[in-house]
Amino acid sequence: MVNELYNEGTAKTSLTILVPVFNEAECLLRLSEALDAFLPQSPIPAEVLFINDGSTDNSLSMIREICGRKNLYNYISLSRNSGLSTAIKAGIDHCQSTHIGYIDSDLQTSPMDFLLFFEHLSEYQMICGIRTKRKDTFVKKISSRIANGFRRRMINDGIVDTGCPLKIMDAAFARRVPFFDGMHRFLPALIQLQGGKIKQIPVQHFERYAGTSKYHLFNRLWGPLNDTFAFRWMRKRYIRYTISEQFINKAAVRHEQV
Repeated sequence: MVNELYNEGTAKTSLTILVPVFNEAECLLRLSEALDAFLPQSPIPAEVLFINDGSTDNSLSMIREICGRKNLYNYISLSRNSGLSTAIKAGIDHCQSTHIGYIDSDLQTSPMDFLLFFEHLSEYQMICGIRTKRKDTFVKKISSRIANGFRRRMINDGIVDTGCPLKIMDAAFARRVPFFDGMHRFLPALIQLQGGKIKQIPVQHFERYAGTSKYHLFNRLWGPLNDTFAFRWMRKRYIRYTISEQFINKAAVRHEQV
């Protein structure tokens, strides 16, 4: 399937993996090693784009060093900490590839699991992971379960684990995603809103390698619950159309240009 997809007239198909970073200096070297292992095995040309989200530790200098000595690594740095949704949107805006991947920098998921996704790219507009045997704290797991359950009941998107950071999106769909704070929690639903199809695949999950989580019980619960109501409001007003027929009078256009 993968060879057929990328050999028959689609040689330009490519992947950019977005890696948002906020104060993850302790993880970046190990993360780059994990990405180094994945990139040569990708069946399509792939590269990495770090998005430094206003880190106050040594993250930016480490990103500069990694990108300076490794091929296929690039970065942008935001002028201030703006949150995960903004970092992802900035990354999407700076990609030229046909597909856009996303992985967190905390090493709780493995880029090697992207290899499970490629055979589905021809049929689905997003492939996303479902974290199995999660190695999280009890508070993190129960808050995630509550937030995921509430979201599914309220918007009926059928997504088991919207918080899993392992995703690949069709770039054309990703660029049309409406931007709002909290957007990252609804990426699969926002792809569905455009008529895109989603494939969910179980992936590995690991304990955090180093550093500390940027989320706590309050923002793990209140943020997703509040944003779900915002998404419902936006979905009712979302404008979507298709063109069934078009005619442009080229003679008239030429006449106006003379």
